Amino acid sequence: MNWKKEWKPLAWIVGIFLIFFYLPIESGRLRGAVLEALALTKWYAQEHVILCLIPAFFIAGAIAVFVSQASVMKYLGAKANKVLSYGVASVSGTILAVCSCTVLPLFAGIYRMGAGLGPATAFLYSGPAINVLAIVLTARVLGIELGIARAVGAIVFSIIIGLLMHLIYRKEETEKVKTQMAMPEQEVNRPLWKNAVYFAAMVVILVFANWGKPVETTGVWYLIYFYKWIITSIASLGLGVMLILWFKLPKIPVIITGLAAAIVGLIFPHEPLFAFSAAVVGLSIIISRRTDESGEWFEQTWGFAKQILPLLFGGVLVAGLLLGRPGFEGLIPANWISDSVGGNSLGANLFASVAGAFMYFATLTEVPILQGLIGNGMGKGPALALLLAGPALSLPNMLVIRSIMGTKKTIVFLFLVIVMATISGKIYGFLF
Repeated sequence: MNWKKEWKPLAWIVGIFLIFFYLPIESGRLRGAVLEALALTKWYAQEHVILCLIPAFFIAGAIAVFVSQASVMKYLGAKANKVLSYGVASVSGTILAVCSCTVLPLFAGIYRMGAGLGPATAFLYSGPAINVLAIVLTARVLGIELGIARAVGAIVFSIIIGLLMHLIYRKEETEKVKTQMAMPEQEVNRPLWKNAVYFAAMVVILVFANWGKPVETTGVWYLIYFYKWIITSIASLGLGVMLILWFKLPKIPVIITGLAAAIVGLIFPHEPLFAFSAAVVGLSIIISRRTDESGEWFEQTWGFAKQILPLLFGGVLVAGLLLGRPGFEGLIPANWISDSVGGNSLGANLFASVAGAFMYFATLTEVPILQGLIGNGMGKGPALALLLAGPALSLPNMLVIRSIMGTKKTIVFLFLVIVMATISGKIYGFLF
């Protein structure tokens, strides 16, 4: 037997055997951590998959089919104007109020279509980091100084990280430019403005279906929250009309799907997931049977779902097992984290950055978590470090990024985020 080839399977078998052999099932902490892992995964499935990830998968699939490669390369490609490409990528989070997991299908879509590594990673960071709602909530709850520092830091971060990724892998980017220059121009089936309106409708559905409830019950943010399902319904109606008129989907099935979703919404007015699910299932059935570009749209969407969902659920399970949910402990005691982020030492900022990078934060949840940590003695510098590293990264997020751009690039991206968050926290803590 050739043990050079067989040592890895043997190591896995022995390792798994030893884990189960010595598994301390009598430990209350282990049992609690397992329950926390399952609870976090259940919450993730209920709150994020249908309303966040599924629309993101459809948008990513649409990018792969309906957006010409020439268009992506013109604005985000390796040879695009740097000011334009990094400018577009760095402020994308002001439009997409998404978390670190929801941005992944969108990142995968533009990266596979030829976006340069620099602009693509700038978009990957900025999508969840520059969330207007989160920044406003940070300023109101944690103070205007921290809110401004988070906004400025996130925008600057995304540009610097993107530029550094481009410089580190500039040889690959040069080869990508040569390849892109040799590609023929793709045929366009409809005017640019029609595609823009079509994507705008899907982005509106994604953003407003996930619009979080603000702390205050007055003001424009609450007004938008109050009418968010009406706005989502109008955008969905517009999308249906576009699919019939511009994408030539059969009229009767699309109308039946819309009516079915509306009826389900009226029957279950307090369960919007039911109506949303009915619309998604109906649309999927219609386009999955097509052999034209709409059928390819479904194939691309399903391809992203197959690649990303298993990794996300696996990552959420592990994150829940190790860190638990807000207010509940996993295997790692919460006091270890709170005791390690006091003051403004380099170690405290580094620990906050690393902890934030591996923890999973749903959109807006990082603010109350941080409020509790600050109340327990967390320094201002580590607070900013966690805010800059946390929302943009998570363990589930890393697993998916690795499957898209490889292990080395993922490690470099993670390293850059942690180092820059640590330095920013140290500077902020010194100044304030």
